Formats: sequence, C-alpha cells, structure tokens
Amino acid sequence: MAAYLCPPAVIHGEHAVKTSQIVAEVRDRHPHAAWAPRIDGIAASTGIETRGWMLPLETAVAPGASGALGALGAGRAQEALARGGFTEQDVERAIAALEAVPAPQTVQERTAPAWEAVQSYGERAARGALQIAGLDTADVDCLITSNSTTPALPGLDIALANRLPLRPGTMLLPATQWACVAGTRSLALAAELVAADPDRVVLVVISEALSTTYQPADDTLESLIVRLLFADTAVAAVVTGRPRRESVLRLDGAWHHTLPGTQDLHRLETRADGTHFVMDRRGPRAVQETVTAMWEWLRTRYQDDPDSWHPDTLLAHPGGTRVLEYMEQTMPDAWPSGLLDHSRAGYTSGNRGGAAVFDILRRAHDAGQKAGNRAVLYAAAPGLTATALDGEWL
Repeated sequence: MAAYLCPPAVIHGEHAVKTSQIVAEVRDRHPHAAWAPRIDGIAASTGIETRGWMLPLETAVAPGASGALGALGAGRAQEALARGGFTEQDVERAIAALEAVPAPQTVQERTAPAWEAVQSYGERAARGALQIAGLDTADVDCLITSNSTTPALPGLDIALANRLPLRPGTMLLPATQWACVAGTRSLALAAELVAADPDRVVLVVISEALSTTYQPADDTLESLIVRLLFADTAVAAVVTGRPRRESVLRLDGAWHHTLPGTQDLHRLETRADGTHFVMDRRGPRAVQETVTAMWEWLRTRYQDDPDSWHPDTLLAHPGGTRVLEYMEQTMPDAWPSGLLDHSRAGYTSGNRGGAAVFDILRRAHDAGQKAGNRAVLYAAAPGLTATALDGEWL
C-alpha cells in the first residue's frame, strides 16, 4: 500500500477567541442555567485558553437582522392584529415592539459568511501544501476535500477547482460528512488511489468552521461544552505513489471500523438558527471500543514481532482528552511513554475536527522525527466510525 506524504500546511483561524470571552458571554446570556455556578471550573477543565476562529466571536453571537417577526414580516403581522380587533395605534406599537426584540440568526445569516471563509482558508492551505511539496496546481491529478460544518452544493471541491485553478481533467472527490475522521480517512483513500496509479498526485484539503456550532440560545450543559471546545482550521497535504525529496512519511497500511447502533451518539442537526452539534455522554465509552479494536489490528499486524515492535509516535484524534487517557491506560506496558504528547498538545488550542490529525502530524514533524521510526495515525468520528494508518517516518 506504500504511499508517500509530504508535510501538511496548517492554517489556523486568525481570530483569537479566549475562553474568558466565551465564559463572560455565556454567563451574561444564561445566568440562571443549572450549570452556571460551575462554569469557571467546566471551562478550566478543557485545558483550552484560546482557540482560533475564521470569524470573530461577535459574528457568532450577533442577533439576526429580521427581529422577532422573522419570516412572517410586518405586513402579515399587521393584518393578523387588525383582524383580531386591535386599533391601528395598538397595531403600530405591537409591531414596533416585536421588531425591536432580538432574534437568532437564520441558517443563511450564520452559514453564508462561514462558507466563504471555509473556501478562502481551504485555498490558502491547498496552495501552501503544493508549495511545500514543490508542485504546482497543474500537477494535481486528484483532489479530496472534506468539510462537514458548512454544507453547500457545489461544494469545496468545485470551489477549489476554480479558485486554484485545477486542470479540467482533475478527479474531484468531495467527502462532506467525514467530520473528525477526515484526516485519516482521506489519507487512506489517497493511498488507495496512488496504489492503483503510482504516478498520480493527490491533494487533500480539509477546511472546517466548527465555530458555526456555537449557538448562543442553547442553555444545555452539552452546548456549553461545544462552545468551549471547537476551533476552526484548514489543512492540506500532498500524497504521491512514489517518494519525493519532500516526502516525510510513508503510509503502509490502513484500518477502518464502524460500531453498529451508535449513529445517534454524536451528530449535527440543522435547525432554524443554524447547525447544532449534539453530544451524548455515552460517546467516549463507545469511542474507547474503537481504540480496543485498533489495538487488536496492530497486534495482529505485528504478531510475528510482538515484543520489539511499537509506534514511536501515536497521532490520535479520538474527540477528547478522556479517550487519550484511555489509550494510555490500555496500550502495552512495554511501549515507551510520551507517544501521545503531540496529540495532547493539539487539544490545548481547541478541537479541530477533521483537520486535527494533520495539525498533530505537523506538530510531530516540526519537533523532528528519526527516519525509520514508526507512526500510527488514528481518528474517530460521529457514526461512530474510526480509521487508522500505520506508517514510517522518512
């Protein structure tokens, strides 16, 4: 399955949003929520002080433009009130009062600017990855894209094909629902493509505006956690079937796993005021099952060398630090410590969803890796589904 990966380009959200800003905004909006007395402790437990967003916090919390009347409009409201026997003066006062009431942004108001940002950030990441690999847009034979938080048709693949631009004959493979598993699954797909044609050049671009799930009106504990966790990032990398001078990691094997009956544990829901990320507290335990299955895959893969083989870096995005702790607890005792250091570092500035594994990979590469050392890449996503890769640093 040998496929060769060049260092990824990582573009973080340029608007720094501090945890203290989020806490202040949420506390002011929901002073009587059941979790309000504990908000400082909840925020501190994330370990995140600042995260980067593609758009500022003010954009997420701004009221909608239409007021409380919304799609109904002043005209229809006036007619209804008049039919109800209200005087003209009463109708005017009622309409004025309703128009002054702040209303949540609509899906369009929330998504449109984020979608533009996703495209722009994706283009920057794509150009950065090509420059790192010493290639040009004309060299790209296939483009794999993923973005789950700003659905659009045509999608990010078409947008980038025009923005870069790519050759008309470039194969476009959009994957809008991979979410957190986009990093590993895109590389697994790219490896399959270059295995079929070693001369093929595959460009992977993942651009996620996870901040679109920040929903000011929600007062659930889960919604609070979502507001505190997510960051916006665009990443891109080049995968080839033959080694290049710029190649830093060879991918040798891939593993996929899906847990039946877990599709409702984590999910995106589109409502009148935009996209909501819904979490179930049973989620981490289910993700742990995919970790156990991955350990078994690696054990079987290296069963002829069980005592001496181990990864030298474990680049993992299981959705949170709780599962990282489980991974440390369940990996073989003989494995060295610190395998998840780069993965943990990635969470200190927010959960990047599908872009996370590329960000972690870049951190590991920048820290310096010895040629011949082994790397395992792993990610889990809503579904619940997981993909892992086994490779060697070059």
